[in-house]
Amino acid sequence: MKYINKADISFLSSSVNESFARGAVTAFLMPMDPLISDLTDIKTALSEAVTNAIIHGYRDTVGSVWVSMKYYEDGTVVLRVKDKGCGIEDVKTAMEPLFTTGGGEQAGIGFSVMESFCDKVKVNSKPGKGTVVTLTKKLGRKL
Repeated sequence: MKYINKADISFLSSSVNESFARGAVTAFLMPMDPLISDLTDIKTALSEAVTNAIIHGYRDTVGSVWVSMKYYEDGTVVLRVKDKGCGIEDVKTAMEPLFTTGGGEQAGIGFSVMESFCDKVKVNSKPGKGTVVTLTKKLGRKL
């Protein structure tokens, strides 16, 4: 199925840009007239993906985070969050609840949160090359 709209943004891996990403995705999705609950779910999952890129992907360095947004006629939304940070050595382990590379400061629930608010979460990562998190959610309304 072909998407009916798409947009791409990029920004520095600064925590202040997490809210920018949420605002941009919200504005992008408004023509779909999403349910508030769907919009909240998407923003929460996106926030976790962007925060993971900033905190875990780049750790104490600065890089770029890219967000690709698409939506389809059937109401499906696909968001891709990409970084070129340190990557994830073992994706399966990283996706387990309570696993974190952030020490005692992080709860280790980011991927679990994403999975609870999306229909599908896919993670591709290569150590030293970066990570791509793809979030898919079908909205409660069709266009």
